[in-house]
Amino acid sequence: MKKTITLEAIDPIEIFGAGNKILSEFCSYFPHLKIVARGNELILEGRESDIAEFNIRFAELVERRQHKTNLTVYDVEDIFAGSGGGAHFPLTGDAVIVHGTDGKPIRARNKTQQELVKAYFDHDLIFAVGPAGTGKTYMAIALAVRALKNREIKRIILTRPAVEAGERLGFLPGDLKEKLDPYLQPLYDALSDMIPSRKLQEFMSDGTIQIAPLAYMRGRTLDRACVILDEAQNTNLGQLKMFLTRMGPSAKFIVTGDATQIDLPRREDSGLLAGIRLLEGIKGIATIRFSTADIVRHPLVTKIVRAFDEKTRTTDEA
Repeated sequence: MKKTITLEAIDPIEIFGAGNKILSEFCSYFPHLKIVARGNELILEGRESDIAEFNIRFAELVERRQHKTNLTVYDVEDIFAGSGGGAHFPLTGDAVIVHGTDGKPIRARNKTQQELVKAYFDHDLIFAVGPAGTGKTYMAIALAVRALKNREIKRIILTRPAVEAGERLGFLPGDLKEKLDPYLQPLYDALSDMIPSRKLQEFMSDGTIQIAPLAYMRGRTLDRACVILDEAQNTNLGQLKMFLTRMGPSAKFIVTGDATQIDLPRREDSGLLAGIRLLEGIKGIATIRFSTADIVRHPLVTKIVRAFDEKTRTTDEA
């Protein structure tokens, strides 16, 4: 059987890749098909069942291109591994959440990160708490970027309490953005890993992606968005309530924090753990707890965190 697939309204190199690299990777999954690329056409020859399967998978590749700046061979691997996209995104395992700007797939790296991914699809509000280096915020941002690329949401909103400056930033040099950027830089860093620089600037210019201090959330209703509150241990209970009540009917909220790194003048003012206890058991809310075993940075980070935790426990007992 023979079949010709014609690419319309799209440059073949966007699908085939430079030197047909992506197409070659794709065709490697169909060893029994004879496949010839001519201009914007693919000529297939082989069994009807193989051609039908090729057609389905190739349509997935073309659809994926509509949601990405560029395709890589990782997209081909992703499609044939069954992770696909949109509503068919698997809820567990090592599925690709999104591809980084270097083309490498970003996946959950341990069981707890996988629990966070699954919770995102099953709940509208997720608390992710645990020590530094466990990837809480990074995973949350990856899920948000994936949802934006798949057009499941219209906006990503990232926020942090600027408590290091008491949210009184007037004494710092520069305009408002320059005053705030040092506190929000970790969020920019994660986004730049997943969205090309030019596209990221476009998203931030048109408001598709917004990064702002927590105080700027007051009075807003946030809908059709993935909204992430980072460093939530530095909020008091009133601030946490203010943030959570911004949730619109079609929003996803993720709250991340580490109760061992409270920067408030009085540690007991932190509302994170109190808020989690208060909301425990409410349908639609999940709490994912990370531990030192989940740290994905340099191996020394695990030992450092444990040493400091032990010191804190010893001091508290004394």
